[in-house]
Amino acid sequence: MTSEELKNQIIEAGYKAVQELIKVAGEKIITGQKDDDLAADKLKNAAATKKLAIEDAFSILTRIEAEKESITFAAADDGKTQTKQGFAERRSK
Repeated sequence: MTSEELKNQIIEAGYKAVQELIKVAGEKIITGQKDDDLAADKLKNAAATKKLAIEDAFSILTRIEAEKESITFAAADDGKTQTKQGFAERRSK
């Protein structure tokens, strides 16, 4: 497998991870049942878990977008320098 194919597989796995994090963030903390009376510390932990899931999802999406851009840029780059200067002019600095 090439590096690009592996990166594409990682990107797909990242999208699946984001979907799971969305499920976690979307679950109700208080369901309305009598036995589901949560203490304040448990409510705080549940809210913190949801916040972390949302932040992780955005972090993963940001990284996925960066990797997709790098793959696109690498595919578009043909190895040639895009300038009208000659070799000596580019190297003189």
